[in-house]
Amino acid sequence: MKDFEKVKRYERAKERVEELKKFYNNLFSYVIVIGFLAGLNYYTNEWRYTWFLWAAFGWGIGLAFHAIKAYRINPMFNKDWEERKIREYMEEEGEEQQRWE
Repeated sequence: MKDFEKVKRYERAKERVEELKKFYNNLFSYVIVIGFLAGLNYYTNEWRYTWFLWAAFGWGIGLAFHAIKAYRINPMFNKDWEERKIREYMEEEGEEQQRWE
């Protein structure tokens, strides 16, 4: 049983590292692309209309949600919540089957 728990913990840790890695790649891409767009915006019209901010704002919202997921900031929908809900539904289903038997 201990080996199974170790494997499960390892898999969860590996998942978490992958989530963080994807977030950091997204963040790096954001900085590079938005920086390029800002430079292009300045080159074309010297800040008379800062259109690159629309892209920065839109992508920034997505990046914020990605950070929330990667750092597991939302305590309501974390793994413990998922496991608790699964157990709850399994118990409900078991009670329903007992009523019909």
